[in-house]
Amino acid sequence: MNTLESELAYPLGDTLPKPTEPLQIAPGVFWVRLSLPFQLNHINTWLIRDQVEDQPGWCVVDCGVNQASSREQWEAIFDQHLEGLPVLRVVVTHMHPDHIGLAQWIGQRWQAPMWISSTEFMTARAVLAKERTQGGELAARFFARHGLRDEAALERVRTRGDEYRGMVPSLPDQHHRLMDQFVLSLGQTDWVCHAGYGHSPEHMALHCAQQSILISGDMVLPRISTNVSVFESEPEGDPLLLYMQSLERLRQLPSETLVLPSHGRPFKGLHRRIDQLQAHHHDRLAELMAACANASLSGMDAVEVMFARDLDAYQLPFALGEAVAHLHTLWHQGQLKRTCDADGVYRFKARAEWIRS
Repeated sequence: MNTLESELAYPLGDTLPKPTEPLQIAPGVFWVRLSLPFQLNHINTWLIRDQVEDQPGWCVVDCGVNQASSREQWEAIFDQHLEGLPVLRVVVTHMHPDHIGLAQWIGQRWQAPMWISSTEFMTARAVLAKERTQGGELAARFFARHGLRDEAALERVRTRGDEYRGMVPSLPDQHHRLMDQFVLSLGQTDWVCHAGYGHSPEHMALHCAQQSILISGDMVLPRISTNVSVFESEPEGDPLLLYMQSLERLRQLPSETLVLPSHGRPFKGLHRRIDQLQAHHHDRLAELMAACANASLSGMDAVEVMFARDLDAYQLPFALGEAVAHLHTLWHQGQLKRTCDADGVYRFKARAEWIRS
């Protein structure tokens, strides 16, 4: 366990749910862990006792990507652990494939509607409506503008195919809208929605005061920091500021809340983890500010400052997007000046008044 992790408490220790056996976390709340075909090899999803009108049943919160192994896991759970009761609804924290991929499949199997924020729902539908769900010429131009000049790497960006569609083959035609502070009543418990920004368009975390539980989705993770990136769809955005503000709003919840994250183990120490995540990003901002005091940096230059490890073709776009997010926060705050060099690459340099201060 690293130093940061040691500052958090893990009530279940190293215990993990078996692939087809949900693990009870609290009365009526069960943990399901599904495999993922990435370096981040799992997602936590949640089964919660529910009731709609007079019908008892279950709510599924997040659902994994579209792959045979995940469907098989769910089928075994449905057959063996629902006590003969139906799934009544599917709640999705946000539109990333590991969270929404099987929402349509589960919904059709049980005639269960999907609950999600409208921004996430419409964004997911817009992605699926595109000819190419990822990459393309616009993305390649964006990354080139931030210093990715390797032609082979740019060609991989241009020709990236339908990874999203492969993991999210279809979506429900309708949704029930989740909004910030909306109260979602699941059986005997009420869950308050907390909107979060920066990682995805309108992420929803769910807090149950009765059981002191927060389903944090990807907004608060115990071991890793959430990816916060600028991409071609909003090329001058400031998602890091939005993410930091979202974290701060979660501080209103009790520190001893049991956090159920999408990746990693359930933990306590919400306020301490918020402190850690904010400190992590402030450290990265300070590193970039120092580097930009001595040189004019592109996004790719910033990647070398922020990431010491080698990055593969899959990781590089996320790393570049995150580096640009940090540069943009400093730029929007007026600490950096952005210029465009003779090759059409954006470069960021500390303003003289910030260097002197």
